[in-house]
Amino acid sequence: MALAVCLLFDRPTERVLRRLWQRLEEAGVPTLASHTHGNHVPHLSLAVLRSWDLDRVRAAVETLPDAGPTTVRFDAVAAFRRGRMSLVPAVTSALAVRQERLVEALGASGDELHKHYVPGIWTPHVTVATRARLEQTPLVLEAVYEIVPLTGTLSHAALIDAGTGATHALPTVP
Repeated sequence: MALAVCLLFDRPTERVLRRLWQRLEEAGVPTLASHTHGNHVPHLSLAVLRSWDLDRVRAAVETLPDAGPTTVRFDAVAAFRRGRMSLVPAVTSALAVRQERLVEALGASGDELHKHYVPGIWTPHVTVATRARLEQTPLVLEAVYEIVPLTGTLSHAALIDAGTGATHALPTVP
């Protein structure tokens, strides 16, 4: 399974996103709240590795300086393949550079980066629906439009095993 290097939200933003998941689940739209192991947290992935060694990845990430918390603004929704719908933040140059530096550091680990996280291809997003059917799209849009524009703070970071939900907190924010 994959390992993601994730930026995690402060408590107020996390609560807003979890309420959005709850509303969608109540409407019959699958979200990360019920996806796979059910241990997902609202996050923005900077990189996802298809093959990995936890200690090597942690060591590579920890070579980066602490970039600290960052504020993101959401005012858009994206529909990806297979019914995945996400909030899409405005992409600042600082966010793009942060992601590029991380991917460069991860290159030294020798682990396999998922093709969607290559700099220049990466689309930052926060998943709100995992398998929305076409007829559920209006439900997702209605729920999202009630919370956007949304400004949130990505305050801390972790390595998250997508297969189990195991979260390994990072001492700094890449």
